[in-house]
Amino acid sequence: MGFTPVPIRRKRHVRDHHPNATLAGTDPNLDELRHAGLLPGATPRQFTSALIHPLTPRGIRGTAVGIAANLSVSGRWHRLAAITAVLAAAYLVGNWPAVVCGVLIPRLLLYPQLAWMSLVVEHTWFDPDTRTGNPAWVEAGRCLRLYPHNKALAVLASATWLPYGDLHHYAHSAHPSLRWNYLPALERHLGLPHFAPDALAIGPNSVLERHRQALHAAASPAELSRT
Repeated sequence: MGFTPVPIRRKRHVRDHHPNATLAGTDPNLDELRHAGLLPGATPRQFTSALIHPLTPRGIRGTAVGIAANLSVSGRWHRLAAITAVLAAAYLVGNWPAVVCGVLIPRLLLYPQLAWMSLVVEHTWFDPDTRTGNPAWVEAGRCLRLYPHNKALAVLASATWLPYGDLHHYAHSAHPSLRWNYLPALERHLGLPHFAPDALAIGPNSVLERHRQALHAAASPAELSRT
């Protein structure tokens, strides 16, 4: 379906992101957030737009360009064949409505937005607690754990807009080679990182409010005068 080939994904995630998480200029994930508009001095409108970046015209164009780039790498005929088969099956099952609502909208809009929200809640991107020491201690300073005290919301998040491993991103970051299904047990052993909010968007201790305040604090006086 035009996703990033595994070798490219492995390099980007394991080699580029993990050792450099939250470091501007070296972490590709942080660069992606900044490219979407999560920058010091962002206005409320810019901040809100960045949170739904995959649903904006620029974000949709980026998704389409990314799919095209992923299909151009070696072995692309396998990926083209898979996409053709899925589109054909959808058409046979439900004609064009099935193609549009069952394949195109989920692939171009829904999945990118869910993956984007997953990215937003992986780290305290803009105000990490810089530490040295063992991996668990270092990662505890720059990771967060959403819904640590609400099992219902945690289950809902893991089953819908959060890929399973990203709900336990602290455990994954501390021990990135561990299998995904062992992460909850590891998390119970490690405890929680330094930021464990019970809310995504509402309240002074929510993830989005922390990001907003961190960007506001990082802005220069000139940037603040424009917000």
